[in-house]
Amino acid sequence: MQIEQFSYDNKTVKWFAFATMLWGIVGMLVGLWIAIAMYYPPLNLGFAPTTFGRMRPVHTNAVIFAFVGNGIFMGVYYSLQRLCKARMFSDLLSKIHFWGWQLIILSAALTLWTGHTTGKEYAELEWPIDIAITLVWVVFGINMFGTILKRRESHLYVAIWFYIATWVTVAMLHIVNSFELPVSILKSYSWYAGVQDALVQWWYGHNAVAFFLTTPYLGLMYYFLPKAANRPVYSYRLSIIHFWALIFMYIWAGPHHLLYTALPDWAQSLGVVFSVMLIAPSWGGMLNGLFTLRGAWDKVREEPVLKFLVVAITCYGMATFEGPMLSLKSVNAIAHFSDWIIAHVHVGALGWNGFLTFGVLYWLIPRMYNTQLYSKKLAGTHFWIGTIGIILYAIPMYWAGFTQSMMWKQFTEEGQLKFQFLETVTHIIPMYVSRSIGGTLYLTGALIMVYNLYKTMAAGSFVANEEAEAAPLPKVIPVHGKEHWHRWVEKRPVQMLVFSFIAVAIGGILEMVPTFLIKSNIPTISSVKPYTPLELQGRDIYVREGCYTCHSQMIRPFRDEVARYGEYSKAGEFVYDHPFQWGSKRTGPDLAREGGKYPDSWHFNHMMDPQSMSPGSIMPSYPWLYENNIDTSSTPAKIRAMQTLGVPYEEGYANKANADLMNQANGIRVSLKMEKLETAKDKEIVALIAYLQRLGKDIKGEQTAQK
Repeated sequence: MQIEQFSYDNKTVKWFAFATMLWGIVGMLVGLWIAIAMYYPPLNLGFAPTTFGRMRPVHTNAVIFAFVGNGIFMGVYYSLQRLCKARMFSDLLSKIHFWGWQLIILSAALTLWTGHTTGKEYAELEWPIDIAITLVWVVFGINMFGTILKRRESHLYVAIWFYIATWVTVAMLHIVNSFELPVSILKSYSWYAGVQDALVQWWYGHNAVAFFLTTPYLGLMYYFLPKAANRPVYSYRLSIIHFWALIFMYIWAGPHHLLYTALPDWAQSLGVVFSVMLIAPSWGGMLNGLFTLRGAWDKVREEPVLKFLVVAITCYGMATFEGPMLSLKSVNAIAHFSDWIIAHVHVGALGWNGFLTFGVLYWLIPRMYNTQLYSKKLAGTHFWIGTIGIILYAIPMYWAGFTQSMMWKQFTEEGQLKFQFLETVTHIIPMYVSRSIGGTLYLTGALIMVYNLYKTMAAGSFVANEEAEAAPLPKVIPVHGKEHWHRWVEKRPVQMLVFSFIAVAIGGILEMVPTFLIKSNIPTISSVKPYTPLELQGRDIYVREGCYTCHSQMIRPFRDEVARYGEYSKAGEFVYDHPFQWGSKRTGPDLAREGGKYPDSWHFNHMMDPQSMSPGSIMPSYPWLYENNIDTSSTPAKIRAMQTLGVPYEEGYANKANADLMNQANGIRVSLKMEKLETAKDKEIVALIAYLQRLGKDIKGEQTAQK
């Protein structure tokens, strides 16, 4: 049989590795910044781009799409070539993919810092960047499938199954969740509203965790763990069960982020059922990884790469056990909106994604530079500092979350709420301090790794094109005796792609279609009216400043929440909310019934100096709102966009919307002047006050009418 000579492309892998390290440090620095700002508000600097509301989405996007994203591409480009015994399909596409992704990351950071956001968690990027993501993802898919189709190995190894499922599912999630109506070059409104928007967003949000932070990393685990341990995967059959069960079940679990909300009960129940079932395939994968190390535990003690991989897989197991437990309503009632969720997320992010990425980097760099790791001792130091950092981060956050929830729910013997909301914040400040210490240690470990790998590269010689040889794939793949059914699928990548798409599409379709088509799922409320032009402008400012990162607008039907905030939230309240603003974390109190709770002057002073109205508050100040003018030039386009989305403004209202805006704004200006507070009627603070004063007013009007 003729043997073909070819080479593997290490240059693209190297650039993705460099980007992984660079953006990892940047993302961790931003995370540490906002962790400190949580107990030291002056770090917000009174400067718009450095406030928590804008920095937080920069942090999440940096660690998810920049650090982990580049880590995925680094691992896929290295492993796929060797598993297929073929160079990547196109060097040009590899370059377009790399530079396109870096430009997306840079544009994401710049737009988020300047307040251009859709306000949808993990999907904050505006429509031009969404289009760029789609195009670059297609480039990646063509390059990946082109490589698979020209492979010299008939069998598609388990890692490739996960790469294929990742590609097709992320494409589906991104496209469906990114349906938005552009208003301007950097402003759009979600096509969905209220309950439907929440369902689509958390179908996307949960599965972004599943199919961007989990399935591609499972593929990397299945390749790099056996390589580093020099042992075969423990069980081929378990790999099959793990893969198909995981991708089928994961897609259903999104509604567990919306328990006790206005989402229909049947959708919540579906999310709970499939979340609990997810324990089985998730732990099947974890055990498959750990059992691969049977007989190699002595090597684990010696090799830093294996240490990182073992802790990563263990953290994966912990996070995928805790996730289903958090989906149980009794547990969710305690954990949701609290810092418990922050702890849960970071066990996965720091342990699973971070440590597995570090292990892959320690394995890849010496091999691409044809040398040995500069210092195993430094790598060991990194391992222990990073591990201690995770512990010091997670445990205080679990403690803080449980403390928050218990304090929220406490009543006195007289039946009054025992604690003001602000007391539940100031009480856990020591946990926030500890969290930042853990983050500092974790970042320090990453910097040690960068130094160690720099010295490794300096000592070696980079092999840009690694020579290899293999026999070509026969045109007709022979079948030897009775073949396992899955072998048939593994030899046919297109069928694998189609079957994967069907498996992941079923859950999304069956959850979303009834919610959109059956009107009884979203009953209307006659008193709920569209936002006025001034309130709409104020809402856009609220979204721009990232207020949803600290405040929820969803009162659950619990005694303590109704006592603290007012009547629990109904599905019909949110029919004009593009996007929804239910939030996922309460660092500040819920705002669903904020309207009329305080006078305009209170909000005016609170936004200028939160501590003056709420001593001990950790909220930043927003002085630019008193200087910036409302962008009234955008009002007609926003009204027309809302009309396109089904909001019932009268025909031609866009042409007179600014007149109504100024009339309402002048009323707020007069009310402030009566309190001896001077401001022009066209300032952004006026629009924000109008929005805050509107929240919950429609429901209060309905209740008054019923009485």
